[in-house]
Amino acid sequence: MFRINQIVAKSLAVLGLVALAGCSGGGSLGSLGGGAKAAQQKTAEPRRSTIWDLFENRDDPNVTIKVNKYIWNAALDVLDFLPVQAADPFTGVIVTGYGTPPGGGRAYRATIYVQDPALDARSLHVALQTRAGPVSPETVRAIEDAILTRARQLRIRDSRL
Repeated sequence: MFRINQIVAKSLAVLGLVALAGCSGGGSLGSLGGGAKAAQQKTAEPRRSTIWDLFENRDDPNVTIKVNKYIWNAALDVLDFLPVQAADPFTGVIVTGYGTPPGGGRAYRATIYVQDPALDARSLHVALQTRAGPVSPETVRAIEDAILTRARQLRIRDSRL
């Protein structure tokens, strides 16, 4: 039993040294000692990413919004006849309930995903559905075009101020 505890302790010590070597940026156990050569290697090598970089909090996701405000507002303007069930500007998702457009007889619901801060067509994804199922791609494209046109109008209006 004592022998197994020694093996476990030695294994943990070796793993600790390997982790320290990985975090030091030197990449080997020999660079832990310091000296001019190790310092010179540190400045000459680009910073390597490590597993610990995943835990760094560069931007607070509760404060940073990564959607285009013009597309976001345009989607709400164009689809204002649909009741908004959920809207999250931090993830860029707007979920609506069923609603009938003015002058129309069919009820629609939509899920809008604004995935990028750029005012670009690739930033917008719209999924439309009726009670009978998904709508045609042409209808989805027409809604996307209307949202993008309105977003451009909003941006032009802001640039004039």
